[in-house]
Amino acid sequence: MSALEVGVDIALAAPMELVRAKSVRQTTIFAELVADHCGGHGLVLASPTDAGRRGSQVCFAHPEAYPIMQALIARGVIGDFRAPDILRFGMTPLYLRYADLWDAVAVLREVLASGEWRQERFRARRKVT
Repeated sequence: MSALEVGVDIALAAPMELVRAKSVRQTTIFAELVADHCGGHGLVLASPTDAGRRGSQVCFAHPEAYPIMQALIARGVIGDFRAPDILRFGMTPLYLRYADLWDAVAVLREVLASGEWRQERFRARRKVT
């Protein structure tokens, strides 16, 4: 509980306008990185481009979103799947580093380029994604 209390104290001390500003920067950077490094793999931005209309997440549509997300999770990139075809990446600006965005996009690029997501183990549907 002590660790939880410290985390809550830190979150309460963070000015929300600065947290939101970092969230906007992170979602914008992530969407741009995906466009630059993962083009040609069928990802379509499904989130609003206007930061004022978007929360602290970026979504991409892909017909094979479920196995792609499962392959990402297996490699430590945690996002989630939303039916029917959405890969959703949440940004947590209090502890997500900008370097983490680049790392996640590099893994996404590898998963897409290698076709790793096509493995049967990633295609089996689970109740929790």
